[in-house]
Amino acid sequence: MPTTHSGRQWKVGRLAADTGLTVRTLHHYDDIGLVRPSGRTSTGHRLYEDRDVHRLYQVLALRQLGLSLDAIAAVTDGGASLSEILDAHRAYLDEQLAATRMLRAHVEMLGRKVRTSPDASVADFLEVIRGVIDVDDTIKQYFDESQLADLAERRAELGEDTIAAAETSWKVLIPRVDAALSAGMDPTCAEAQEMAAQWMGLLEQFHGGDDGLRESLYRMHTDNAQRIEQEFCGPSPEQIEFIAKANEARSA
Repeated sequence: MPTTHSGRQWKVGRLAADTGLTVRTLHHYDDIGLVRPSGRTSTGHRLYEDRDVHRLYQVLALRQLGLSLDAIAAVTDGGASLSEILDAHRAYLDEQLAATRMLRAHVEMLGRKVRTSPDASVADFLEVIRGVIDVDDTIKQYFDESQLADLAERRAELGEDTIAAAETSWKVLIPRVDAALSAGMDPTCAEAQEMAAQWMGLLEQFHGGDDGLRESLYRMHTDNAQRIEQEFCGPSPEQIEFIAKANEARSA
């Protein structure tokens, strides 16, 4: 970037060379009103003065942050505060980062499957991709993009075999708890505490001890308990209450 001196002027070619930009870029900035030259030569060529170069400094600095040209124009023209623009841009970057993390987790999971199942067909991989990427709209209401990325990373870390084993464990454990309730089992007894330990361990596999994930999971279940029980054979409120008492006794 050129050093500015009072009264100095730059033709577009020299300014482009000094800044590393192209003449075409400077022309575009002029056309959209982002950085306009203060003067023209007698033959109509653009002439940039100190204040123009200073504005170009601002534009390039904001561009380095990844701001769009529209956002930069709003800031440099005083139409929006830099704080507001940066807050919005940070939120956008957070979404992009979460999406990248999720994509990386999916690639990691598929890479593991390729290594362990070299004979799998394209259809097999497409089925896996659909199962991992398709997220129920209900889940999206309770987990933000960052949390969904956390879950995708945990799934990739645990592996499909571990996930399948956990699903099988739930299918065995929930009927056991239901049978214990029907038999009038004391939730403080050793067998009930053993079931509570397994229950909490399976939940731990899901949320990994993250308080935010745990809270979102519990909130989702509370709001959708009937649907989860009917459509997914999830635990009933009575079963959850039994496990809560057993877990309290286990922790005492």
